[in-house]
Amino acid sequence: MNRTHLVLPALCLMFAAHAPAWAQQQGQAAPRAAQRPAAAAPAQVPGGGQATLVASFNDWSAYTAQTGRSKICYALSQPKSRTPANLKDTPAYVFVSFRPAENVRNEVATVLGFSTKDGGDAAVTIGSTSYGLVTKAQNAWIKNPAEEGQAIATMSRGQAMVVTATSARGNKTSDRYSLAGFAQALERAKKECP
Repeated sequence: MNRTHLVLPALCLMFAAHAPAWAQQQGQAAPRAAQRPAAAAPAQVPGGGQATLVASFNDWSAYTAQTGRSKICYALSQPKSRTPANLKDTPAYVFVSFRPAENVRNEVATVLGFSTKDGGDAAVTIGSTSYGLVTKAQNAWIKNPAEEGQAIATMSRGQAMVVTATSARGNKTSDRYSLAGFAQALERAKKECP
């Protein structure tokens, strides 16, 4: 595991915590990131909670965190390649989260690592299937929450996915993620947050 993964749980928790508030401001429903057990040290998260890597599966990992009485679990990965090339040093993540206290299951989201135009053009493509994303600051969610189950099923069957977006400066970007281990990490995250 590289150093970036030590701060990742905190980023994902902050991101997930703001998703419902952002959606309410927009007048929308809230949008829906071979096993090797992990012994990684937990990372500090907002509100004093701890995020812990529970397991890694190829290119995906499962995390859990507890903040107060609320538990969050998620499967996540980092891109294998990014374009333009100057994005390679900027962390980005895609994850699928479960927040039982908020009745949130299978929320597909991404941390892009750069500013976007709010509501800008973005999509995730798995094979020949694409799903629109809605952007806010450095984040994006599946635009139509009703499509999240279908997107997750497509991800489970796929080998790779590409997230495309436009930066606030108008630059087109593309992040390629491996889906190796996605289904296993998702099942482990789901098991941790039934």
